[in-house]
Amino acid sequence: MEELIKKLKEMSERIELGGGEKQIQKQHSAGKLTARERLKLLFDEGTFEEIDKFVKHRNTYFGLDKKELPADGVVTGIGKVNGRTVAAFSQDFTVMGGSLGEMHAKKIVKLMDLAIKLGIPLIGINDSGGARIHEGVDSLYGYGEIFFRNTLASGVIPQITLIAGPCAGGAVYSPAITDFVIMVDKTAQMFITGPNVIKAVTGEEITKEELGGALVHNTKSGNAHFVASSDEEAIEIVKKILSYIPQNNMEEPPIGVSSDLSLDDGILNIVSSDSKKAYDVRDVIRKIVDNGEFLEVHENFAKNIVVGFARINGYSVGIVANQPNVFAGALDIDSSDKAARFIRFLDAFNIPIITFVDTPGYLPGTKQEHGGIIRHGAKLLYAYSEASTLKVTIILRKAYGGAYIAMGSKHLGADFVAGWPTAEIAVMGPEGAANIIFKKEIEAAENPEELRAQKIKLYKEMFANPYVAAARGYIDAVIDPRETRKWIAKAIEYGVTKVEPRPKKKHGNIPL
Repeated sequence: MEELIKKLKEMSERIELGGGEKQIQKQHSAGKLTARERLKLLFDEGTFEEIDKFVKHRNTYFGLDKKELPADGVVTGIGKVNGRTVAAFSQDFTVMGGSLGEMHAKKIVKLMDLAIKLGIPLIGINDSGGARIHEGVDSLYGYGEIFFRNTLASGVIPQITLIAGPCAGGAVYSPAITDFVIMVDKTAQMFITGPNVIKAVTGEEITKEELGGALVHNTKSGNAHFVASSDEEAIEIVKKILSYIPQNNMEEPPIGVSSDLSLDDGILNIVSSDSKKAYDVRDVIRKIVDNGEFLEVHENFAKNIVVGFARINGYSVGIVANQPNVFAGALDIDSSDKAARFIRFLDAFNIPIITFVDTPGYLPGTKQEHGGIIRHGAKLLYAYSEASTLKVTIILRKAYGGAYIAMGSKHLGADFVAGWPTAEIAVMGPEGAANIIFKKEIEAAENPEELRAQKIKLYKEMFANPYVAAARGYIDAVIDPRETRKWIAKAIEYGVTKVEPRPKKKHGNIPL
């Protein structure tokens, strides 16, 4: 028995070395941790249980029969993250560039199946040169099986991807299906076709970083939600996300410690009653949420809308808010996509949606119209309407036209809606409305500018306030801004028992 145990230990240690000391040094010199070092940082000490450590590839093409690939280039297993059970896989770039072959994929697929059955979050750490070309169609089989399970798991268990190295070709589609993507700056890249292929086909010259680096996908494409400066920071972001979300779609989010619900007078100084004055809506959010802690998602993409996680009176919530500092808070193609996807995640995992509204409408222009703002804007309407989780909306200031409806209004099924005294709920702004309603009267006047000013004032008094909507029951209350945290906390407390049956169907057809 002793000899057998000694052999087991030797085999295990050899596998844990991955591609060997030379390759590990190369990984470190590139500013990257190894696959196992990343998992060690992610999991609580001593809790990680590796699965399929002894799996081997079985391909013999192009000399693979003479190559030993420890753990077939990917480490898979289950452990605890801050005391909660989580599944994770970590691709090992020191072993044949972390390339995905048949058995590499089977290990990931097996872990995904197990995560779905156990109802636990799945973390994927990608650091791979892509498909193992030596294995041909077996590699393609592997990617297809992974994509299929990403889709089955979507909305059932949370899926988080950490891209800590290259991720190219078909490999990019698995992260794209998952809920959140974190990229490490300077070391992570994501693209379908690399710089060499682009140069050959189009003649364009571009670096890997310019084509698919972390900043590109966080600011331009919106394919990534977070950018981290290192592997260590990326793993901390994973842990923060997990702290706000449940294990699966059948559970409620974790509840923290309740907090003081009172707000000081400082909140009165953020939003001006002059609707033309901009402000940072994150200042409002941080005043209202517990301890001012707000984990912003997609911070660098579509900045005219702000989304992220927070807690109110200990309850985990998702925040969706117009950002008056950017495009005056107007909705456009990217902001509609960004908010709609986040809302659907919140709904899938029973997290209350808290919406803060201050928007003049949709961003005008041919670029928006020809780019499909109708279709993209409809995604936001669809997401709010489809969501059956608790929906609480606070109208801070402007809520004009179709954008008023789209931003979590009563008409799309919001459960509780309140307005601040600064709220303006109307078809459009007072200036535009007065110019249309009183157009002939103003044109015929001896002093048209004076009459225009009078009509604008009249429209403001009639409609640019929350009381007409309150009189119709379209908003439930007009509240002192200092009561906002208490009002939302009560709405969440009273709304935890919410049940909202929907028509039976296979699934809807969201306007993609």
